[in-house]
Amino acid sequence: MQTNFTTDQLQDPDTASSNAVLRTCVHCGFCTATCPTFVLLGDELDSPRGRIYLIKDMLETGRPATEEVVRHVDRCLTCLSCMTTCPSGVNYMHLVDHARTYIAQTYRRPFAERWLRALLGLVLPRPRLFRLALKGAGLTRPLGKLVRGDSMLANRLRAMLSLAPATVPPASPVEKPRVYPAEGARKARVALMTGCAQQVLMPRINEATIRLLTRLGVEVVVAKGAGCCGALNHHNGQHDPAMALAAANIDAWSREIAGEGLDAIVINASGCGTTVKDYGFMFRNEPEPRRSRAEQISGLTLDISQFLTRFGYAPSRPAPNLTVAYHSACSLQHGQKVTAEPKTLLAKAGFRVVEPKEPHLCCGSAGTYNLLQPVIAGQLKERKLENLKATRPDLISAGNIGCITQLSGAGLPVVHTVELLDWMSGGPPPPGVPG
Repeated sequence: MQTNFTTDQLQDPDTASSNAVLRTCVHCGFCTATCPTFVLLGDELDSPRGRIYLIKDMLETGRPATEEVVRHVDRCLTCLSCMTTCPSGVNYMHLVDHARTYIAQTYRRPFAERWLRALLGLVLPRPRLFRLALKGAGLTRPLGKLVRGDSMLANRLRAMLSLAPATVPPASPVEKPRVYPAEGARKARVALMTGCAQQVLMPRINEATIRLLTRLGVEVVVAKGAGCCGALNHHNGQHDPAMALAAANIDAWSREIAGEGLDAIVINASGCGTTVKDYGFMFRNEPEPRRSRAEQISGLTLDISQFLTRFGYAPSRPAPNLTVAYHSACSLQHGQKVTAEPKTLLAKAGFRVVEPKEPHLCCGSAGTYNLLQPVIAGQLKERKLENLKATRPDLISAGNIGCITQLSGAGLPVVHTVELLDWMSGGPPPPGVPG
C-alpha cells in the first residue's frame, strides 16, 4: 500500500511504525473472510482492510478522528484473526493500537461514553476495586430485567449486570507476593503473573497453576509490585495508564531476574500473555535500561501450556471418561500463535479432545468488548456456543479468563485448561466437572 506521510510526520515513532505496517498491506482481502465483524455485518468498513483504509486516511491527514472512524474501529475485537490469515504479515495489532491512542487524543466521546471507559480503565486493573464493584453489581443484578429498550446504554447496562457473578469468591492467599517452593528438588524457577480480573473472578485458576507447577518441581514466585499487564487500558487507547502498569511489571520481574533469576515468566491468561510478549515493542522508544529489560521480559514470557509442554507434563492418575471441547482463545491462537500445545496436553492427560467448527472466530469477550459492544458480542457468543455444543462435549476448556466468563452459564461447565491438567496430576476436580 502506498503511503504519503510527510518527513515531519515520520519523526513520530508511532507514525513511523504505522507507516511500515500500512506499506506491508497489499489489499488482497483475505482478512475479510476470517474477521468476525465482517462475517456478521458484511460491511467492508467493519473488516480489517476497511479499517486500515480509515486509519491510513486519518493518520496521513492528521485530522481529528471522525465519528465514522471511531464507530468502525470500536467494533474491532482485536481478535487478530486477520494476522493469522494475512499472507503479507501485516501487523494489524500495532496499527489498531496506535489508532486507538490517536482516537483517545483527538476525539471527544459523549459524556456517558467517556465516563464508562474511564471507569472500566480505573476499576478492572485493580483487584480490590474490581471486587467491590462486582459485589455491588451482584446486589443489583436482578434489576437487569427492568432495563428496557435497545439503546446502546440499555444494552450495556444489561451486559454489565448479566456478566456480574451472583457471588464473588473471597480473596485468595496467592494474590500476595511470596515464593512457593518446589516439591522435591528444584528444577526451575518462574514468576507467575496473577493478573487483575482473573484473580477476582476465578482465583482457583492461579491456585491450580501454582499447585501443578510446584508439584512438578518448579519454584513459583509471585513478585512484589507486579499486577495488571496493562492490556485493558492499552486496547482502549489509554496509553499512559497502560505503560505505567507494564512498567511496574517490568521492574518487579527484573528484580527477580537480578536476584535468584527466572527461567520463565508464566502467564495463564492468554490476553495478558499477548500483551506481555509485546512489551519489547511497547517500550522500544523508552530509555535504557527499561527498554532492554522490557525486551528481556518479553523473551522470557510463556503461556502456561508452552511451559508445561517444554517441561514435560505427565498425568499421575487415570482420566475420567470425558470429552473436552477445546475453545482456542483468540489471544492464544492468533496473538501468540499457540495452537497445538493445549490440545496435546489435554490428550496426554487422558481426555478426548474435540474442536468446534469455526475455531478461528472470536467468542465476543475480547477484554471489555462484551461490555462496550454487547450486541455484536452476544451474537458471537451464541454462534460460538452453538458450534461448541455441536461437538457433544462434557465440558469446555479454554486458556483465557475472558472467554471462560463469556461462555459460562449456558449449561456446560467451562474451565481453564490448567485446572484439568492439575486435576489429572493430583489436584482437586474443577467445580462443576462431571466425574
